[in-house]
Amino acid sequence: MSAVTWEHHGGAGRRRATPTHARPLHLTPRGRRVVTFLAVVVALVAGLVGGRAMASSPEQGVPVDVYTVGVGETLWSIASSRAAPGADVRDVIDDLKSLNELSSSSLAAGQQILVPVADD
Repeated sequence: MSAVTWEHHGGAGRRRATPTHARPLHLTPRGRRVVTFLAVVVALVAGLVGGRAMASSPEQGVPVDVYTVGVGETLWSIASSRAAPGADVRDVIDDLKSLNELSSSSLAAGQQILVPVADD
């Protein structure tokens, strides 16, 4: 048996019964389908937007060769042999350092570095 209170809401003799306890929320089968549908739509939108942001790249890949540093070779000597005629060797050195994630210009004999493929 549930308790019922009576409230007066104006008007002549109108009374409305309201229960004093709240019933727990239950989703109907239709409500569960709607919630599931909305969750799938949100997941798809997030996947499409997030995937598109990760898949695009502003630069094309650079074809490279693996080069083994010889005894007495420096980054300057390697860059000057790979630089195009009239190109600044310092720019080529910066490109090689960036490509190989080098923090300094020093190299060791036997070290392998990536060098861009020469245009023939």
